Amino acid sequence: MEAIRKIVDKVLEFICIAFVGIMTGLVSWQVITRYFFKAPSAISEQLSKYMFIWLVLLASAYVFGKREHMSILFIKEKFTGSISMVVDMIIELIVMAFALGILVFGGYKNVLLTMAQQDSALPITIGVIYAMLPICGVLITFYSLCNIVSIAKGFSDREVPKAE
Repeated sequence: MEAIRKIVDKVLEFICIAFVGIMTGLVSWQVITRYFFKAPSAISEQLSKYMFIWLVLLASAYVFGKREHMSILFIKEKFTGSISMVVDMIIELIVMAFALGILVFGGYKNVLLTMAQQDSALPITIGVIYAMLPICGVLITFYSLCNIVSIAKGFSDREVPKAE
């Protein structure tokens, strides 16, 4: 599972870096066409907006996978040892339920509802734009599973006192 996680991490890193580079080019082109040629490019504006949204969603999944996201440690810090690990697992299960319920299931329903709706500037449907919601939900669910396996492994690796 760790090998797959590393591959997913590398792919997300590459996509996020590519999105930032492409968005920089698109926004620069937008500024040039607007101020120098007095003919703003609607396509570059729309595409950069959508890419920014996709970037935020993908980067949030990536940061969650790295466990570098903001978190409220208020509850977790109240416990130590085995109970802390159980609380960690419960938190991961709650995150997974959110990702599956809202992002994957809700996002998929939203994609289906908007698949026939055409974007005003780009030759794609709105459903394609919204498809990033279930994709990120699947990524967050994958990372939650990896985290749960990691927590469980740490739980099983702990030394259990032997009965004498």
